[in-house]
Formats: sequence, C-alpha cells, structure tokens
Amino acid sequence: MQAARAQRRFRGKNKAPKWQKPDDGQVSVMVLPLAVTCPADLARLEKLFDAMWSIKRAVQRDARARVNAYWAAFHERDEHGAKAVRQRLGLSRETLERCAYKHLEASGHLQHHASKALAMHMADEVWNGVQRHLFPDATGNRFGKPKTGRWYDFFRVPGRARSHTTDRKWETFRLVGSLHGHTMAYTDGGRHTLMQPRRMPVPTVPSGTVPTGRATASGKPGVRKATWWDHTGPLAVVFSGGPDSNRGDLVLPVRVPQRPGQWKRVEHFLANPGRWHKVDLVRRRKASAPGGWSYEAHLMILGPGYTAPAIRAMREQAAVLDRIGGVDGNVSNVSVVSLPAGLDPADGKPQSTEIALNPEQRSLLEREARTRRGRARALERSRRATNAEQYRLSKKQARRAEQRTAKGLKPKAVTVPGGARAARVDGVPKQAFRRDRFSTGYRYLCARQAESAASSADHRSHRARLLARQIIAVHGPVLVIEDCDIRTWYRLWGKPLSQTTPGLLIAALERECQATGGRLVRASTWSTALSQHCLCGKRVTKALRDREHQCSACGLAGKRDLVSAALAAFVRFTDADDPKTAYLDTTASRHAQITFSEGLEEALRESTAPSQTTVRGAGHAAVPRQRRGTSAPRTAGRRSRATLDEPRHVRDHAGKPGHRPGCNPQLTSGELRIKS
Repeated sequence: MQAARAQRRFRGKNKAPKWQKPDDGQVSVMVLPLAVTCPADLARLEKLFDAMWSIKRAVQRDARARVNAYWAAFHERDEHGAKAVRQRLGLSRETLERCAYKHLEASGHLQHHASKALAMHMADEVWNGVQRHLFPDATGNRFGKPKTGRWYDFFRVPGRARSHTTDRKWETFRLVGSLHGHTMAYTDGGRHTLMQPRRMPVPTVPSGTVPTGRATASGKPGVRKATWWDHTGPLAVVFSGGPDSNRGDLVLPVRVPQRPGQWKRVEHFLANPGRWHKVDLVRRRKASAPGGWSYEAHLMILGPGYTAPAIRAMREQAAVLDRIGGVDGNVSNVSVVSLPAGLDPADGKPQSTEIALNPEQRSLLEREARTRRGRARALERSRRATNAEQYRLSKKQARRAEQRTAKGLKPKAVTVPGGARAARVDGVPKQAFRRDRFSTGYRYLCARQAESAASSADHRSHRARLLARQIIAVHGPVLVIEDCDIRTWYRLWGKPLSQTTPGLLIAALERECQATGGRLVRASTWSTALSQHCLCGKRVTKALRDREHQCSACGLAGKRDLVSAALAAFVRFTDADDPKTAYLDTTASRHAQITFSEGLEEALRESTAPSQTTVRGAGHAAVPRQRRGTSAPRTAGRRSRATLDEPRHVRDHAGKPGHRPGCNPQLTSGELRIKS
C-alpha cells in the first residue's frame, strides 16, 4: 500500500524563454496608504501579519540550524567540498521554500490567513540573508548568521509579481480598479477637486455577466461571470486569503496623494496598469492608528520613477556646466569649491560653498534630543513599575526604608524601584528583558517613539536630496571627494555625526551626479594629503586644531576646509575606479592660483555661491527645518586639543595608515552660507 502511494510531484523547469524586465530592468516604487477602517478587515490584516511572521520565524530557525551544521562540518567541507555539504544540509532556495510549505501545511490555522505563494516569497527573503552569509561579496566580506528577529521589527509581507506572459494572473496581492474610476468616484463625476473621505467605502466585486467576445457552440454570444478584473471603480488591494479561508476576499481601499503638485506623479505611477508589477504590504508604527499600526501598499512599477519638470530642468542646466569641483568635509561642516574646467576666467569664476548648522538649528536639535531622553526615561519608569520584582531598591530608597524600620514606622510601598536589575552572582539578570510585562502606556509610548524616529529619518533624507541638488546646480556633476570610512568617525564622534548624518549626503550626491550625467569620484587621502598642501604645491603641515591655512611660500591665506576642497578639484586618477591611484596635480593648481588670483582667494576666505530657495521639508524637526538667515561663521583660532571637525589618526578607507586624518563627512542639514 505504501509503495502504491503516489509521491509528491513538483513543477519542473519552465521551457519557455525567461521573461526580462523592460527599460534595462529599471523599477520604481510608489507608497499607497491603505484606508483600513472596518474592524473586521483590520483584524484579518493583523492575522495575516501574524501568520507570515510565524512562517518567517520558523524558516529562520531552520536556516540557522543548517548554517550552524554547515560550519561545524569543516572536515567534510575539506574532503567533499562546500557545495556537497550545502546540498546534503539543504542550504538552497528550493529547500527553504519546501520547508516553508511544510510549516504552512503542518499548522492548521495558518492556512486560513496565508497562501503558499506568500510562504514561498518569505522563504526567498530568508534565503537572501543566508546567501549573504555563506558567500562573500566583491570586497570579501560576509554578513552575520541569520537569526530570528523581533515581532515589532517585522514590517513587510512580500507579494508575488504578476505574470506578464499570462493575462489576468496575480497570485498574491493585486491592485484592482483604475485611476480614472478613482477620481470619478471621489470628485462627484469630475465636478469638484479630489477629496477622499477619512472613512473610505470598501469596493464590492462586480456582479452580473460580462461578454467574452467569443461565440458558444450554439452560436450565441459567450458570457462569463464578472470578477475583480472587470472592476473599473476606485483603487483597492485585493487578497483572496489562504487556501482554507472561507471569509471571502480581503479588500483594502487605497488612498492616493491629493496634495497640490502631486497629480503628475500619481499619473506617472497609476495611469498605465500594464506597468504594475507587484504589491507588498507594509506596516508602520503609528500610535494614533487603531492597533498602533498604519498599513501601506508598496506598488512596484516597471520603469524609472517620476522626476518633476523643475528637477529635470535643473539637471539639464547642471549637465552643461563645464566645471571641476572638490568636496572636503568634517564632522561639523562641509566645503565645496569648483572652477571652470578650462581654467579660463572668461568661462566663469571660482565658486565656494560652506554648509554648517547655525545656532538656531543646533538649539532645535538639542530640544529634540531632550524630548527623546524624556521618552526614554518614561519608558524605563514604566518598565520598572510593571516589573518591580525584577529591580532592587536604590541606595536612597533602601536608606529611607531602614530609617522607617528603626523608628518603628510601617514600611512604605515603593512602586518604582530605582536600583539595579536583580541578577545572579555572575551579573546575568535573573529574568531576561524580553520576558518582562509591559503596560498599554508603555506600548503606546514605544509607538510614539518609533513614529517620531521614522519621521526624522524621512526628513533627513529629504534634506539630503535638497542639498545635493543645490550643490550640483552650482558646482556641476563632476566632483572629487576623499575616500574615508565614516564608520570609524561614528566610533570616535558618534553624537555629532548622529545630528549631521554624513552618509546620507554622500549617497544623495552620488545619485544626483549619476542622474545628471556626471560622477562622484573618490580619492585616497594617503596619496593626496589635501589638508597638508597648498595650491602652489608646497607642503603646509597643519595640526587638527589649525583651522586656518597660511602658506609662507606664496602667501595664500584662507580656511583650511575650503583650501582642501579646492585642491580636490585638481586630483587626477590613473584609474578612476581605484581611489589609491589618485594623485595631486600641483602644476594645474598653481596655474589656477595665478590665473584667478583675487577671485580664488576670495572664494577660499568664505562662501561665494548664492543660496537657493529650498522648499521646507515635511516632518518633525528631528533635523530642523531651514530658517531664514545665514549660518554663523566658524570661529578661527588655535585650541589646545583636537576639535570635533576631524578624527584622530585613523586608517584611511583606501590606502595606508598615515599621519593625515581622513575628512569626509557630508551633512544633510544646514544652509548654504551667503557672503555678507
């Protein structure tokens, strides 16, 4: 009987040619908020995230156990090879997908909420982490072992891409409706502007029959039952549920952006349904939302993202700027200097830009830091009050209790103990922190804190993009920047860098240079030593506390950062992809110093580039909004110790360790300083 039982069959390799993404594989994503107001739909959505988290956690545990077994079998790897060991242990994408199928089928309740397609894509995400751990990248680095994350760090349920070879085939989440039907529904037939209510109605599946366009065997026109494919009304995300679900389709209304100036972007993403590729469900912490979460649909389309006409015009103007520029930065500011590429005064004059935080912005940052510290203290008080048995009394509380006992008074109950955590002799807490009880207020405050952090991160990214566009518009898309490992900077100056976030502007500058047709080239500080040279070619040794450049040979005086940025414009490369091949062309720098003379000296004393009007970014002031006015100039002088502007002697990101520090922080907040 067992021999006659049919073995489970799996789908074989596809014989059709592999489908390729158009437009060189370019994709873009649009975030569509979901207006989930029905309690039943909200409960189903929460159950879906619960089910997918259970599947991901189970697959992560299996993957970690197999990875541990793989590294433990070092003798077998030496004898039979690493590939044979991975095949024996099942360390492959297909094996983890089948593992997810088994977990889904073994648990009865999960099939009411999740489908096999969702389980397969969740296993693919786990395999991506395992793959980054098993196989090193181009630099030879590996990621850490896969581990089970936390429930509150689980934000995304990946959907399966629609079939672009078979018509009407979405296996997970599908976006139904049309942009025209959405606007007609919420503009009263086009009679007024788009106004979407707070509680959006849930669309219903079309009823009746639809002609198929083909005739039946008897010659009558063929018809079929209407489905979601025939829905042309308001946009909505539809999920059919798990294989054992009997509650029908889960329909989630979509809210499109309706602010002024957003309609062109909405049309770019939603006007052509043939470009829709797949939909992922994402949740974000939001204290004011029911359940503490807000839900979004991330729609991926085939093609580039939307670029505003003003940005396209700015990039076209910047692309024709025949200028060479250099960037020099430190922890507190960043300097940019550019000159005409032909070093001809008729083509333009030198331009310099300094970006720094003014006192008003620093006060706003300190205010936000005090708010975060207050929330952290409130969370700690709530944890101690709810888990009082896990903490000891503080010295003051213990002394007060002893005094009351000595006087014969009744012991006073302590609701919030202020002492250390109850621990064993070796210092390990008796109860793990993850097993503590939490009150509703604690979870609400955690949601507020996560919401504020996400808003601050979005605002920092927005400011970084604006500043990068300003720099490119003035100095052109060809820039040279020192190649330094900013992670070392964070180990030395973590708090100042957390306010200025240098990596954001570096990434924004690189993307903006590429979009404009240029490039952000990196140069090693070991072979260039920009902060220790003058434009005339003479070596001018300066300590970290020396913020002014003074050359005894040519008499050039200016700010140290601006001089270093000007020297970066004259860095040449044997191989532009290798920062170690960079060298300083002192002949060209000396020629530029003689040609531009007073104009260059003026640019090296203070910023000369005019400030552009920037749109105030949305979000809270975790990185403060830009105010009218100018940044306070840096106070020049000598100090008895190293300042926060540059780190101590560290190893360069590219090159040998040397006496010269690497300077490369790019600030994401600040203003372009205007010459007074």
